[in-house]
Amino acid sequence: MSTLALLRGPARVAVRQHRRTLQIAGLVAVAGIIVLIGFALRTSHLIDTFAAGTCKASGVHGPACDQRIVDFNGSMSLYSTLLMYAQLALMVLPAAVGAFFAGPVIARELESGTYRMAWTQSVTPTRWLAAKLAAPAVLLVTGVTVLSATLSWAQTRTADAFTVDWFDAPVFVATLPVVLGYTLLGIAVGALTGLLVRRTVAAMSVAALVMGTVMATLVSLRSGLWPQETRISPTEGNSGVPDTAWVVDVGRVTSSGERLPLDVCWPQAEEARVTRCLAERDVTGMFVDYHPASHLWPLQLVETGILLALAAVALALAFRVLRRRHG
Repeated sequence: MSTLALLRGPARVAVRQHRRTLQIAGLVAVAGIIVLIGFALRTSHLIDTFAAGTCKASGVHGPACDQRIVDFNGSMSLYSTLLMYAQLALMVLPAAVGAFFAGPVIARELESGTYRMAWTQSVTPTRWLAAKLAAPAVLLVTGVTVLSATLSWAQTRTADAFTVDWFDAPVFVATLPVVLGYTLLGIAVGALTGLLVRRTVAAMSVAALVMGTVMATLVSLRSGLWPQETRISPTEGNSGVPDTAWVVDVGRVTSSGERLPLDVCWPQAEEARVTRCLAERDVTGMFVDYHPASHLWPLQLVETGILLALAAVALALAFRVLRRRHG
């Protein structure tokens, strides 16, 4: 029995109305998953084969080894590029989801007046909106979850020199659970925008703009969503910050604990003048504010909580707007 046959009433109608779009999105998602899995398995094989050989990524080699290293690095670079495009696709997906729900799902029916037919068949406006959102939302959330999980697994199948940074915006947004938070917010913003604007193209544009603004704002605020760690080190020397850490700020510190910019004495051209400048300002070391890799999940959970709260507010406003305008 098909999924459509299991649905009843308005939910079934909603899926039937957009089945072509949902089918295309499903096929694209399945194709993306297959490509990611195929490339990940192939890349793992290449890494194992290269590690088992006598050629290494550094040192002096003969022409045969040099060519093998070039080929290996080229394959890893291609795989890294594929992962980057997959991450970017998941990053822009919430804006596309918002535009889809704002325009084709909600505003188009309000603009054309076809919603009146549903409301004359013992379907209340509230039930109509709930059905419009629920069935496609379940399909989208399921697809996004599988895509994000597959991408996270595929990111572990890279050579050490080509690993991704967990704090990069596309990587962070494409990771569960944040990507689900953005997707649900896109659905809620799309519903609210469609009800307010009531014009298909305009509603799609506004919803995409709102989602882009929310994402850009949270990206700029992300480093402050969880307490950072600070490492103080001598002016010259290793700070001891892990290579996998997200370095948020670097600067100089005085004996009293005052923080100064890293380039406070850089305008001085000569080394002796730089040393004298640092001494005059009582600079005793450097500070590094950073998030270790262990902060990934606290940052993810806090941002997801913010997104779910915004989604709940937008959804509540959508139903309130519907009741005020249509009873």
